[in-house]
Amino acid sequence: MNWQQACELPYYNGADLGANWSPEQTVFKLWAPTASAVEVQLFSTGTDGEPGAQALAARPMQHAGQGVWTVAVAGDLRGAYYLYALTFPDGRRTVAVDPYARAAGANGQRGMVIDLDAAAPEGWQADARPQIPAHARSVWEVHVADFSADEHSGVPEPWRGTYMGFVPQDTTLDGDGVHPTCLNYLKRLGVTHVQLQPIFDYATVDETKPGGYNWGYDPLNYNVPEGSFSTDPYHGEVRVRECRAMIQALHRAGLGVVMDVVYNHTYYSDSWLERTVPGYWNRRWPDGQTTNGSGCGNDLASERPMVRKYLVDSVLYWAKEYHIDGFRFDLMALEDVDTMNAIRAALDELPGGRDILMYGEPWTGGGTNLEGGARCSDKRALDALSDRIGFFCDDTRDAIKGNVFDAANAGYVNGALPCGYDVLHAVGAWRSGVHGFQPRQAMQVVQYVSAHDNYTLWDKLAAVARRGDYDAADPELLQQNRMAAGICLTCQGMPFLQAGEEFGRTKYGDHNSYQGPLAVNRLDWRRAHRPEFAALTAYYRGLLAIRRAFPRLSGAAGEPEPFLLALPGWLIGFVPETEGNAPAGQLAVYYNPEPTRQWAALPAGTWRRLCDGAHAGATPFGPLCRDALELQPRSVTVLLAE
Repeated sequence: MNWQQACELPYYNGADLGANWSPEQTVFKLWAPTASAVEVQLFSTGTDGEPGAQALAARPMQHAGQGVWTVAVAGDLRGAYYLYALTFPDGRRTVAVDPYARAAGANGQRGMVIDLDAAAPEGWQADARPQIPAHARSVWEVHVADFSADEHSGVPEPWRGTYMGFVPQDTTLDGDGVHPTCLNYLKRLGVTHVQLQPIFDYATVDETKPGGYNWGYDPLNYNVPEGSFSTDPYHGEVRVRECRAMIQALHRAGLGVVMDVVYNHTYYSDSWLERTVPGYWNRRWPDGQTTNGSGCGNDLASERPMVRKYLVDSVLYWAKEYHIDGFRFDLMALEDVDTMNAIRAALDELPGGRDILMYGEPWTGGGTNLEGGARCSDKRALDALSDRIGFFCDDTRDAIKGNVFDAANAGYVNGALPCGYDVLHAVGAWRSGVHGFQPRQAMQVVQYVSAHDNYTLWDKLAAVARRGDYDAADPELLQQNRMAAGICLTCQGMPFLQAGEEFGRTKYGDHNSYQGPLAVNRLDWRRAHRPEFAALTAYYRGLLAIRRAFPRLSGAAGEPEPFLLALPGWLIGFVPETEGNAPAGQLAVYYNPEPTRQWAALPAGTWRRLCDGAHAGATPFGPLCRDALELQPRSVTVLLAE
């Protein structure tokens, strides 16, 4: 199906696709304009291998116009499972899970009719998004299983590695009552948002068997929570309730929840979407082959009208029914600009919707073929993207620690001092346009040094330094880690941390652990409380406190790029927002990448430390200083004017 043919298919703008339940009847609606007949098939269970499995009924659906097929089935169908069987004019038949299914059975092979109000934890109706000022925002990325799977996490064993692992408020290391873990730890760290790696239903983990693991970038059912994170994957309402309970627990702790979404590709070429309207959903080359801009095959054609509607509808569904506080778009450049802007506009219409975050990866994993003059949502399209859609800045990442695709390549904190040129531009959130892209506001820029992809920060620093003992609390690596964090958390923009980065998380040199094992991926809560790594965590905590206490540091209110100080060599110094004599409350920030102590001139005034490269916090400490200051080796120093 080419672009012209796709655009000639009828468009449906209703908000009622899927299985719409009431006690009296369930109305099924499916957009399948090229089908010649459709029926809905009802089942008692989500798979044929479960006790009591049987086919309940099959009902033909009627063509209702605008490409939609519908049927109303009388009676209370709550908990029934269903499929659509489609016939096409050429005689081909397919069976598909409803693309708009809201619940599913084990492994997502059948949709489930659900009463969303009944599939809610106690108090869900009172759940509300926390109010978080823009300047304070910071994101901590974690996989659901990684969070609590550690046997030392203090989480009850049946809940480890599940949605419910987020629910206990007071867990400690082995239950010792002293060393906080999981949510108890997280609510003390100082981050404001938790980004969850994919929690929609994905394809590559067998939910019926324990021990399966995958990061989840293999979408199956976009509007259904993943069943392997549930305590019961067989009954579709359980995963819905427990996913909501996780979000509710994070909200009660004052934390926003960001959902990692993978709308760039489907895992299977023969996806449920493609089975409903063959040839419509995936992007193709002129020879008919599907494009592979994701590196996983089967790019979604976001620029096609009903694909765009599907993505907008899906995001709105998660925002409204799961109270999601933000969306991180995997390989965002595979979505077209108009679709991303449409999602942003739709979220803005929700109550409090303008506070819902949107950001993504402004790159692809290969070539694609956008149709109809559509533009990729990459850094070259910032002029057309909403300035409230952010993007991960790989330029900052690589300048600080070295290129992620070359284990030995160093950055500013670990020996490649000329990378300081790029760090200078990172300080002002790259608004200088020096690399060919120009954000229109600082908070578009997601500043980070590590994420789930590639090496952890600790492992990258170890690779450059040729350290083979990942468990050792190497003083030099700790120093470099602190400096990397200090830069990331004092640059303008929104800081982003990989979970455990703040205690030297290691995957023992595995740079692509997407299939596990869990033993490599899980957060090591004993490591978090080793004295040397606990001190590193305290340093992160202090930097986050500084960021919250001094709003102008982030640039969130439209502050100009910081005023750069004239310093020798590769030292960097800057004053946020204002030039001139230091008024009370003004900050000054210094980066020393040298392995030795260095002296730097100070702006006029009297200053005290908030950070000295090893200790940090919002309360000044140490002696007063004027005129000049000795900077510690490989350090970030933050000063406050008296």
